[in-house]
Amino acid sequence: MVTETQQPLRAAIARILLTCFTLAMLSGCGTMYVAQAARGQLQVLTARKPIENVIVDSRTTPELRARLLEVRAARAFASRELGLPDNGSYRTYADLKRRYVVWNVVAVPEFSVHPQRWCFPVAGCVAYRGYFSEAKARKFSESMARTGFDTFVGGVPAYSTLGKFKDPVLNTMLGYGDDELAAIIFHELSHQLIYEPGDSEFNEAFATAVEQVGLERWLKARGRESDVSRFRARRSRQAQVVALFAKARSRLADLYDQKLSPDVMRERKRAEFAQLDRDLAVLEKQLKIRSAYRDWAPQGLNNAHLASLATYYDCVPGFERLLAKNDGDLPKFYAAVRELVRKPRAQRHELLCHGETAKGSPGEASSAE
Repeated sequence: MVTETQQPLRAAIARILLTCFTLAMLSGCGTMYVAQAARGQLQVLTARKPIENVIVDSRTTPELRARLLEVRAARAFASRELGLPDNGSYRTYADLKRRYVVWNVVAVPEFSVHPQRWCFPVAGCVAYRGYFSEAKARKFSESMARTGFDTFVGGVPAYSTLGKFKDPVLNTMLGYGDDELAAIIFHELSHQLIYEPGDSEFNEAFATAVEQVGLERWLKARGRESDVSRFRARRSRQAQVVALFAKARSRLADLYDQKLSPDVMRERKRAEFAQLDRDLAVLEKQLKIRSAYRDWAPQGLNNAHLASLATYYDCVPGFERLLAKNDGDLPKFYAAVRELVRKPRAQRHELLCHGETAKGSPGEASSAE
């Protein structure tokens, strides 16, 4: 006998298997990659428990209960005040017993600033490839590196299924403070609101912009004006660090356009990244901070690090200008963003990203194992 709670899960499993079958039939889609994605998504779904049940469970620690109460409040705020989808996402909790839910691999050709893209149904072509196993992510990264790509493997605390499933709050999201946790929820729900297949830079920057304005409004609504000031200062510092990476990326794009021998190109590339490392150290000293990107430096900064940052931040200023143009009115802002979706990709990027993509078209590759 199938219970009411089992029926939605069985339907979700059926959708996963159908997606897996569809992907496997596509030319160039690696069935091993698809299988691990299906298994990973199934693990997430089967681990879900209603947040309300976890809160009242006597076995729940006081710390987890307090975090989930914050989640519940932020989730209600997201739909009520930010106009984000009011659905079953982030109303359940899943403990995956690991630090990250997926590990994304970013790969960029040795002499390029544009990330390789992998194409799938629904999501379109994306600038990263996600694995539910860190070992598998690193194995794929190493295989790309052997063929001449700069690579980067980054752990991810959350991702969106774009409304296809009821995404849970994950234990991997709880490694951050309450404010960052609220921001993650705002970010991921934004993907469910507006998502343009095949345009990672547009999608991630839109969600980042909503995340930032959402968090500021969340703090104000709770009467935390001093925290609003600190958040703005932190965002300003982050923008300066991101700008440093963007300038280095622009210089490297110019370098890669030159007709130089590989050896000379590599030497100048090393010099550019060494300069970026020095510039980052100087800026951190001026701002009296240690940026999260400093953790990248010991392994050696490369094109993939620059591309990863660009995906999330290059177009954010454009979205911020668009929000200001609409007087901070989020429904009007969302309508304006939907108008941009109707435009060709190149035109969207010209309007939002200061023409950063004009220096070259990112390469595309099908998913292959």
